[in-house]
Amino acid sequence: MSAVIRKIVTVVEETLMEMGQKVSPPTRRAAAIAVIENPFAGRYVEDLSPLIAIGEELGELLAKRAVAALGIEGGKVHSYGKAAAVGENGELEHAAAILHPKMGAPVRKVLGKGAALIPSSKKRSGPGTTLDIPLGHKDAAFVRSHFDGMEVQINDAPRANEIMVAVAVTDSGRPLPRVGGLAVAEIKGEDGLR
Repeated sequence: MSAVIRKIVTVVEETLMEMGQKVSPPTRRAAAIAVIENPFAGRYVEDLSPLIAIGEELGELLAKRAVAALGIEGGKVHSYGKAAAVGENGELEHAAAILHPKMGAPVRKVLGKGAALIPSSKKRSGPGTTLDIPLGHKDAAFVRSHFDGMEVQINDAPRANEIMVAVAVTDSGRPLPRVGGLAVAEIKGEDGLR
C-alpha cells in the first residue's frame, strides 16, 4: 500500500540572533511534513503492516525533502527527529506503526549514517495542531548541544481521517549552547550514545 498524500509542507527555520547575541553561523533546521489518508480511520485493525510500509516509504521521501530544504548533503546533517499526529478517527498505534518499525532505515540511508535512535513523538489531535518534533544528534545521543525540538503546524491537518507525519533535520545544534556534555568533536558514533 502506498500512502495517499493530500499535501506535503516543508518548513525551514534559521536562527540569526538569540538573546541579542549573533549566532554565527546561523543554526538551521528543516521539517518535511506529509498529510496522508489514514486507511484504518474509524475501525480497529489487528494487522498494521500497511502503515509500517507507509512509514518506510515516507521515511525516504520526507528525509530527502528536509535535507534538500537545508541545501546540504545528507552526511552534513547533525540532528534528526520524527513525529506524527493522527486525526480523531485514528489511534496512537497508527502513528506508532508509521514511525517505528521501518521508518528509521530509509532516513539513515538518506543521511549516510545515524547510529543514535531517532527521537519521536506522537499524538491524536485535530486540524491546526502543533506537532512537536524532538531532535537529537544522529550519531551520539549524549551530545547535549543537540537536545532540541522543532514545532510545526499545518492549519488544516490532520483531518479526522488523516495522519500528519514529519521528519526534521538540522545542520547544527541549538543556538549558543552552554550546558556541557559530549562535544561534537568527541563523537565516536559507534554505539549511538557517544
